[in-house]
Amino acid sequence: MELAVPHRVIPGIAEFAREGLPAPASTNDANHWVDGLCWLYCGQRWTRVLWIGPASVAGAQAAMYACGPCIRELQERVWQSILLNDEPVRSTASGAPAEAKPEGRRRVGRR
Repeated sequence: MELAVPHRVIPGIAEFAREGLPAPASTNDANHWVDGLCWLYCGQRWTRVLWIGPASVAGAQAAMYACGPCIRELQERVWQSILLNDEPVRSTASGAPAEAKPEGRRRVGRR
């Protein structure tokens, strides 16, 4: 016996399925926004912020928060990196600096 379960649409997923990008979090959504300092691009102004994950430095962690405009900017940068297959240049030896590239030659990413 099957039960009729209504379909749920997760915000952003339907747009992503149509080859768009999911909408970033905004202060009008159902997430738990609090008043605090933004850790990202706007210079830590006091505003409504959302926890975006832990920040780790030298084995210590702190809760990291961002405001709506900075979350939108971060999402844009993440999606651009994913869509362009943007990867950092890795050095050949652990801890050793990468070899210097000859003058006049540049690594050119896909656009």
